[in-house]
Amino acid sequence: MTTSPPITSTSTSTMARWLALGAIAGPTLFTLAWLILGSLSTGYPIFGARIEPYSPIAQPISGLGLGDTAPFMNAAFVVGGVMLLAGVAGIAMTVDTQRRRTARMTCAVLLAATPVGMIIDGVFDLEAMVPHSIGFLLAAGVPVASFLVAGSLFRTTRRHRRLGLWLLVASPVILALVVGFFLTFEPTVEGAGHGIAGLVQRLLVSVVLASFVAMAWPAFRQTR
Repeated sequence: MTTSPPITSTSTSTMARWLALGAIAGPTLFTLAWLILGSLSTGYPIFGARIEPYSPIAQPISGLGLGDTAPFMNAAFVVGGVMLLAGVAGIAMTVDTQRRRTARMTCAVLLAATPVGMIIDGVFDLEAMVPHSIGFLLAAGVPVASFLVAGSLFRTTRRHRRLGLWLLVASPVILALVVGFFLTFEPTVEGAGHGIAGLVQRLLVSVVLASFVAMAWPAFRQTR
């Protein structure tokens, strides 16, 4: 007598696909927030001084989490992070791979560091330097490792080999951008209006979030 292979329920497959959509909606919301608020901001107060005008080229996205734009930018950090966290869960549920369950769980936990970091940065603004920096490193630094793991995992699947290659290439690019950001960032009020740290950070954030969108789209389209 033969036994049929286990079949994933339609309801579970549908839930996973819609959860994966969060990894598209979250990055889109966050990107629109810093684009729009960055064009509207006239500056922000920090440590008793005021940075003005706001320069997207010189100043970090987190500067929008202070001053008049703070409620909207910090909400975008938190809501975008929650959406992305749901998206990571959906992506993990739709990966069809021969790897062991522990490998898939490790990949999901590492990928979840990015949305968790976004939420932390939304709760603790730039004046709370230590927790905010931890959030930044989780969101933008951990992908150096998480994309290597995810890329290796996706490369074992027939459907997602190109996506796996993208992630393997994105990892060293992100590392270079993280290093570039710290080399160009001036952690002083006097240096806030100079340099290209804001531009480098925006490139970094865009590569990270675009990679999550690249993972989410095939997961959302996938049918069982």
